Amino acid sequence: MRHRYLVAYDIAHPRRLRAIFKKMNGFGEPMQYSVFRCDLSAAERTRMVEAVLEIINTTEDRVMIVNLGPCEGRARRAFRFLGRRDKVPEEPGPLVF
Repeated sequence: MRHRYLVAYDIAHPRRLRAIFKKMNGFGEPMQYSVFRCDLSAAERTRMVEAVLEIINTTEDRVMIVNLGPCEGRARRAFRFLGRRDKVPEEPGPLVF
């Protein structure tokens, strides 16, 4: 079962910030600067966490991962936008890892 995750990060160094953005693009859709929506299986979530830990400096950076629940349930409707919604499709296409 796939769950929808909200992933947000605060990265101190520009090089790590670029690296984490590139890596997160492989796991989900960017919603805003440093915020991603990811629909992941348990194994994909584990791979994402491992990939993030390889990039960040745990004494300077912080990553928040929020499990919004199963993609088919409430998580599908969990986001509400005010203002423009460019670059955020209703449902993400296939993910490439």
